[in-house]
Amino acid sequence: MKSHILTITLNPTVDYCTTSDRIEPNVKLRCTEPQIDPGGGGINVARAVRLLGGQATALVAIGAGTGAHLLQLLALEGVPTVAFQGPGETRQSMSVIDSSTGQQYRFVMPGPVWEEHDVPRALNSVDQATTGDTLVVLSGSQPPGVAKDFPSIMADHVAGRGSRLIVDTSGPALFHLAEQRRDSLYVLRMNDEEGEELAGRPLPTRADTAGFARSLIDKGVARIVIVARGADGSVMATGDGAWHAVCPPAPIVSKVGAGDSFVGAFTLGLSREDPVEECLRSGVAAASAATMTEATRLCDPDLTAKARRDCVVTQL
Repeated sequence: MKSHILTITLNPTVDYCTTSDRIEPNVKLRCTEPQIDPGGGGINVARAVRLLGGQATALVAIGAGTGAHLLQLLALEGVPTVAFQGPGETRQSMSVIDSSTGQQYRFVMPGPVWEEHDVPRALNSVDQATTGDTLVVLSGSQPPGVAKDFPSIMADHVAGRGSRLIVDTSGPALFHLAEQRRDSLYVLRMNDEEGEELAGRPLPTRADTAGFARSLIDKGVARIVIVARGADGSVMATGDGAWHAVCPPAPIVSKVGAGDSFVGAFTLGLSREDPVEECLRSGVAAASAATMTEATRLCDPDLTAKARRDCVVTQL
């Protein structure tokens, strides 16, 4: 039975991407017509799921005119959306490519500050949008004012409704999750830098990463732990073992959206009840495809299919 996918974005953004001949200080930088996309971790996960032939509902906190613009962009992409009122104005972000060097500069705004009463409204919106065995994805930055224990609260909340939570987070929220033993968290994903920070030591080899991921499983932090290793793919641990998946090297156009593409493809695989190692293969392939596309274009389905065929999965 296919599970419904719900993504949560508390701190969405409208992303602008443009190009300038050269980026230098104290002068007007003439830029190209911007590419405008809806952004934020959960939104990008839902967009990736749709690109890959699935469907996910994006639960989004919106505010003021930028929030209305965000909903229009999502409607144009055909992403089903459930919106609830967030505080202040939805943020905007910008990335600028210096065409003389190919370097990309990303300017990310913090977003409006949440108050204590805003969190119950978010939880109530999740309650209304979940039905039975929903795969709930919490991805992206937390807005200013939201406590570090929010993902932990969400894990218990979602499990109490018979659903499963997938979290891709960082910073204090990640550390708080790693300190807790909670059978309610289904999947925890992080990148290699976050994994090393959490482990308190370098993780230079795949075996090192697998050992760290297994330690989190043994502590009861989550049922599945995934650590991305950049160009070296990703390592996943479960109660049944550990696996590594990697695609052949490919030219990198932009790393924006690679992590969200991974989560989208992995979650879509889970919703279809694919074996977990095949979900890993799909995630790594989608992340690889995303690095071959410009700006916030995410995982092209044809590139993803090719990368999946070439992806090597090894049990560790």
